Formats: sequence, C-alpha cells, structure tokens
Amino acid sequence: MLLEQRGPLRVLRMDDADDALRYRAGFVGAYQTIFSGAPYHERFFPSEAASVLRRAVETRDHIVLLVVKGRSSVVAFGIGVPLSSRPDVARSMQGLVPADHSFYLAELGVLDRYRGQGLGKRLVEERLKLIDRQKYSHVLLRTSLRRDGAMSIYEELGFEDMGVYMEVASRRNDGGVRTDRRLFLSRVLAHEEADEPLSVTE
Repeated sequence: MLLEQRGPLRVLRMDDADDALRYRAGFVGAYQTIFSGAPYHERFFPSEAASVLRRAVETRDHIVLLVVKGRSSVVAFGIGVPLSSRPDVARSMQGLVPADHSFYLAELGVLDRYRGQGLGKRLVEERLKLIDRQKYSHVLLRTSLRRDGAMSIYEELGFEDMGVYMEVASRRNDGGVRTDRRLFLSRVLAHEEADEPLSVTE
C-alpha cells in the first residue's frame, strides 16, 4: 500500500508476506549494509536479514514500512510489532510497561546516502500514527547508547529514557561475536490520539 510519494521515493506499507516478497532482496541488501556500519558494525547473512522481514509480516498487528526507489530497491525501513511477540525484549520490560498493551518499534534503518532527508523521522512518525490505540497504550524501542541522529529524533517525538539497558550479542564484521549495551526509550500513547477512549486492563 502506497502511503506517500517523496520524489523518486515511495513509502510503502507491507500488508502481508505476499506484498513483502517482491522487496525481499532489496530489504536484505539494505539491512546488511545499514547494520554493518556505525554504531553497530554487525554482520548478517542474507537468510538472517530475510527472516527479519518474513517474521515481521507474519506477526499479528505488524507495521512494516519500506522506502523504495525504482521497482524494488529498498533505501530505508521501519518495523513495529506488539511487544508480546518479542519475548526476549518483553522479559526486560516486565513490571515496567503493560506487555499486552505495548508496541515495540523493532527496526529502523536508512542507507547513508539517503540520510538527512527526514526519512528516519518520517518512518517513526508513521509507525506511531498506525499503532492501534484501542489495543496499545505504550510504545517502546531499543537504541544504541551513542548520541546520534536517531536519538535526537526519538527525543523530539516524545520518547524518554527508561533507565533500562539490555546486553545484545551479535556477530560483528570481523566474524567475532560481541555484546553491546542498548538503551530502552518509551512513550505513552496519548488517549486523545485515538478515535475512542482507550481501556486497558492487566
């Protein structure tokens, strides 16, 4: 589904696995390239990157956005899923947010040459807009400790430091596996942004 045309770039929402299939190769290339750079320096095999997209579009209530140039070249992406679908992250959030009513912004990436055009912020804003506020009262994400453009975007959009960290192990560009610390940010979804009052029970 086309959400926006930005010159030669299209912001698309992937509704299901069939929609995402034609962009799989483009997503894999973008995912590998983006995360091989700073601050993560991570190495993903094509099958691993492809599984990120496949799992996301197979998850209930997913929000998968791709920024595409031409027929299928992916230059940016933003993925969101219910927190309950990510038990590893949900465990770290136990007692801090209502797991069944929290949404997780799982992935955000923009290729270097397309940064500085507002794509990252646009992908965060659009995912926030698309979250079903009848089901979800909180939204959270995990980011590098480094103060960079992404952190500025999140703070500008009302996310706050939760004071909670998670050690994440990943394969690096040199083939070694090392851990680094990621910071959680969260935001309460305002009731007035919903069409009807939100009722949350634990």
